[in-house]
Amino acid sequence: MSRPEVDEARPKIERAVYKFLGYSEPHIESAAISCFTKGYDRKKVVDKLARFVDDRKAKKLTDALLDVFDTLRHSYKKDKDSNDSRKRYSEDASENRDVRESKRPKKEKKKEKEKEVEESPIPGPEQPSPGALTALQIKDMMANAQRMIEERKKQLNMTLSSQPQPIIPEQQTFIHDDAVNKAKRAAEIQARIQAQLLAKPNLLSAFGGTAVDKAAIGPQSTGPVALILDEEGRTVDSTGRAIQLPVHTPTLKANIRAKRREEFKQVQDKPPEEFSDASTFFDPRVQLKTAQRTKRRFKFVEEGHYIQMAQRLRTKAQLDKLQKEIFQVAKKTGIQSAAKLALIAPKKEVASDDVPAVEWWDGVILRNETYESLDAPVEQNAEGAKNERFEGITNLVEHPIQLKPPADSTKEVPIPVMLTKKERKKLRRMTRRETWKEKQEKIRLGLEPPDEPKVRMSNLMRVLGTEQVQDPTRIEAHVRAQMAKRQKDHEDANTSRKLTKQQRSDKKVKKIREDTSDGVNVAVYRVTNLTNPAKKFKVETNCRQLLMTGTVVLYRDCNVVVVEGGPKQQKKYKRLMMQRIKWEENSTGGKASKEGKEGTSEERESSIYKCFCVWEGTVKERSFGDMKFKLCPAETFAREHFKKHGVEHYWDLAYAQSVLDAAGGE
Repeated sequence: MSRPEVDEARPKIERAVYKFLGYSEPHIESAAISCFTKGYDRKKVVDKLARFVDDRKAKKLTDALLDVFDTLRHSYKKDKDSNDSRKRYSEDASENRDVRESKRPKKEKKKEKEKEVEESPIPGPEQPSPGALTALQIKDMMANAQRMIEERKKQLNMTLSSQPQPIIPEQQTFIHDDAVNKAKRAAEIQARIQAQLLAKPNLLSAFGGTAVDKAAIGPQSTGPVALILDEEGRTVDSTGRAIQLPVHTPTLKANIRAKRREEFKQVQDKPPEEFSDASTFFDPRVQLKTAQRTKRRFKFVEEGHYIQMAQRLRTKAQLDKLQKEIFQVAKKTGIQSAAKLALIAPKKEVASDDVPAVEWWDGVILRNETYESLDAPVEQNAEGAKNERFEGITNLVEHPIQLKPPADSTKEVPIPVMLTKKERKKLRRMTRRETWKEKQEKIRLGLEPPDEPKVRMSNLMRVLGTEQVQDPTRIEAHVRAQMAKRQKDHEDANTSRKLTKQQRSDKKVKKIREDTSDGVNVAVYRVTNLTNPAKKFKVETNCRQLLMTGTVVLYRDCNVVVVEGGPKQQKKYKRLMMQRIKWEENSTGGKASKEGKEGTSEERESSIYKCFCVWEGTVKERSFGDMKFKLCPAETFAREHFKKHGVEHYWDLAYAQSVLDAAGGE
């Protein structure tokens, strides 16, 4: 079935399905059309429709659809036969007409052709073309123009009878000249048409022109027209008038497309047309540039102008150089960090006994910098809005986005069950009993041999009995060999279960090592004095034993210790730094408290050794490797060391606390 036949059969198949099922089913309709299109037989159609309905209904539905399909096929066959008969009849009629035309004499054909040409003749060179104006028509046009002029004169005389005015001769001449110009233009068009016909003399002969036409054209119409060129190389006729030769137009599709492409390219390359003043898009608000360029006047530079500019540039360069030198000196001496920390201190020096009118932390947010403005009523400004008492405080509440910490794992950690000593003994006893029962069952089934009797020197007589009396020496040797064998088996079992040196080391490491894939615990400590080599050794060795990473930066009275590891490791290391190491002990081993009683105040201050926990927290990944010491002569070198690892804020926090402690002690 073709596509038109399928479209025509679709509504009938849909109607048959709806009539059989009582409702429309698009899947069954499309399946039936597909079967008929592919030419399936009845069995295949039934199998196809059995997917949607049961077998009994599928057979009945197939029979109904086949009846519809047979009727459609018979109707298509009748239409095809009628079309073939009509086609044969038209072919026979055209053949008969061709035979009759061929039998007609040639003279009759020639006469009919000449008659057709006479009915629609092509004008000759001296005759006006159908669209051109003849001399008689031009004369009538002139007469009509004269008559219209006279009528217009009469109308003007009637309207201006109260105030008669003479007709201006200039108006009359203008109207007359207009009519004459129209007549001249018509004559020029007629002459142009006749010139084109002269340039194509073979046109009349191709259409079978009459003898009069041929005589009017002259003897040149019998052969090709000679090409005449003037001095400038233009094509002219016999009278010397320039003529336009016909241009060959392309007939192939490729040539036509190429020509159109060139025309389109010319249009694209053509510059956009400028809008005239009379355009509807003209905006009078836009100022147009004048055609004439304004004259440029002289601008004289005042004397000393460039000298002043050069002097300013030199001064600026000197200031920049001086600022860089000051900045370098401040970085080396540490004044820069101290100056930054001084910004948070109060601006005015207040004595301890004086009570300030406004605390410096409140003065930042108070607009009037007085507490009395809080009790006063709220004033309104000129616009009617209330003046805020506080600066930078609004009624808006910022709710930060809650982020999940990286250390929280999604896996559920099983909680181990803690058993008492009595429960552990009972569990061991039950396990051993189960093992013994299993072994006895295997012996009973004959899978394993029974164990030898466990004979000792104490139960020798009770186990062997009469054998011991017959040959006691042999029996004693046998019992002692059995005892040695049992002892050796026991020792071999213990040796096989014993861990090797590498396994014991791995077991210790596994016990100490912690999983830091979800997050790393970091602790930053600040030690006032870390010159004692024994304390250095403890700091470094414990870090390595606990499998932790970090660094130690040594700088005057701000020694920073950074350690990274798990929570258990951090707990043990914090106990080492804050409790186990006695920082007050000096390098000689004595305590600073004993010497402080006898020494001066300077010696007491120098003998103060402390350790502070600056910060503890969790980060995503480690920043340092194995523990190493870094001696820094200046604050900038220490900060640069931390910045290289991307944690310069550790140093900023520790150094800021040391500066504040030093300022508080003074």
